[in-house]
Amino acid sequence: MQTNDKKKSYFTKTEIVLYLFSVIAIVVFYCIFDRENLLRLFASIVGVSALIINAKGNPLGQLLMVIFSIMYGIISYNFAYYGEMITYLGMSAPIALVAMIFWLKNPYKGNRSQVRINTIHKKEIILLIIITLIVTVGFYFVLKALNTANLLPSTLSVTTSFLAAYLTFRRSEYYALAYALNDIVLIILWIMATIEYIGYISVVVCFVIFLINDLYGYFNWLKMKKKQAQNSCEEIIEQDKKD
Repeated sequence: MQTNDKKKSYFTKTEIVLYLFSVIAIVVFYCIFDRENLLRLFASIVGVSALIINAKGNPLGQLLMVIFSIMYGIISYNFAYYGEMITYLGMSAPIALVAMIFWLKNPYKGNRSQVRINTIHKKEIILLIIITLIVTVGFYFVLKALNTANLLPSTLSVTTSFLAAYLTFRRSEYYALAYALNDIVLIILWIMATIEYIGYISVVVCFVIFLINDLYGYFNWLKMKKKQAQNSCEEIIEQDKKD
């Protein structure tokens, strides 16, 4: 009985409510404004499923992110958002796959359903900023050459996506904040697309839902990191007592 209770309580009531709200909102807006492209619906549901699982620090979320990235890359290609297509197919999907492997290699206390959260230091942050600037400038000219729609926000999306992907790979709680910034950029991008075709409003709603879930993910990782640190301190104290 105890084992079953633990399985049932893997997701908190807040997470269950958040997930159900997210899926219902996505389906309702799809049925009202789209009803044509099932790929947009499936991608949104896969994406929000990935986010709620990532919020638990579970590597399975990264596998779902790979699937979402492939779907979203196809959706972006259809509207000539080549920056989004290149970013998600060429960067987000491969890094999510690598992140899944590294999350599995760094479980918290041997528990593969929760990753051991890492701390990013100042030197690495400075290096990350420099690399991000190089990536941003490089992609700006690539996207310009491809006649990418809405060039500046598309370039900014690459910047935030790169930051999010890197921080995810490094097991930092700030990955969720970077994805939240990316969600804001994507909301703007797809509002621009919606002006041309109302069906894309379902994608706008998708990223509004993603924003809510990413913010939850950030605060949940902060809570998990604090708990992991406390447990480590308690173990050290307990070991000192034994010694």
